[in-house]
Amino acid sequence: MRISDVIEEFIKELFDNDSQQIEIQRNELAEYFNCVPSQINYVIATRFKPSQGYYVESRRGGGGHITIKKVSNTKKDYIMHIINNIGNEITSNEVDILLSDFLTYNIANEKEAKLIKVATSDNVLAPIKEQKDSLRARILKNMLLNLN
Repeated sequence: MRISDVIEEFIKELFDNDSQQIEIQRNELAEYFNCVPSQINYVIATRFKPSQGYYVESRRGGGGHITIKKVSNTKKDYIMHIINNIGNEITSNEVDILLSDFLTYNIANEKEAKLIKVATSDNVLAPIKEQKDSLRARILKNMLLNLN
């Protein structure tokens, strides 16, 4: 497991069943994982985006206070939040991160996640190089709209 994955899992474990918000100190977390604070910034920027169901508020100074909020409580609300925040393009890596979250939060089962991954893969979209990220976003949005 890469350090980014370990940090992501640690932060997600800070959320308990009732908590929709956590507060962390960037420097304390970096010290705990024996990494540089920019590694914490990277994890938060790539793994806790609005399109993944999180809002992040960051304050400079004092060790870098960060508040991470989960959004929406129901599966339907969560999926609509994701659809609304995907934008016009999404990379294969971003889809992988979303699918990991979907499995973690029981938004999709293994079979559904695999189907989404295959339908949005670079292998499928390779012939359309210039537009593959925008086509991938449209495919993903349509699949999510039909996810029960």
